Amino acid sequence: MQEVAAFCRSILLAAFLGLFALASPAYARGADSLPSVLFADLPAEAQATLRLIEQGGPFPYPRKDGSIFGNFERRLPLQARGYYREYTVPTPGRRDRGARRIVAGQIARGEYYYTDDHYRSFRRIRERP
Repeated sequence: MQEVAAFCRSILLAAFLGLFALASPAYARGADSLPSVLFADLPAEAQATLRLIEQGGPFPYPRKDGSIFGNFERRLPLQARGYYREYTVPTPGRRDRGARRIVAGQIARGEYYYTDDHYRSFRRIRERP
């Protein structure tokens, strides 16, 4: 009986350590570990969206733009729920919202991230004019 209990404890410990390793990906360390993109190198639509964010709108998708981005993929630095907000970057020729977004952290500090592949990867937006 003690052997079974010890075996179960070791399985639980291994499972816990495995989950801990999965929950601590290297890309969630901080914003500086992400690739970056210069504002000037963003598509014109992304530049326009960033300007709209900074002036408070109006946004093309008012029910979606400004909504909470959950960071469930853990591609951005880990923060409390509600820290990040997402905004649509229109894609020419698309009738839907497309895959491009800007995710804003602390707007007052200029914390913005760009994704063109629907959250699979992000680049920190740098050097605002």
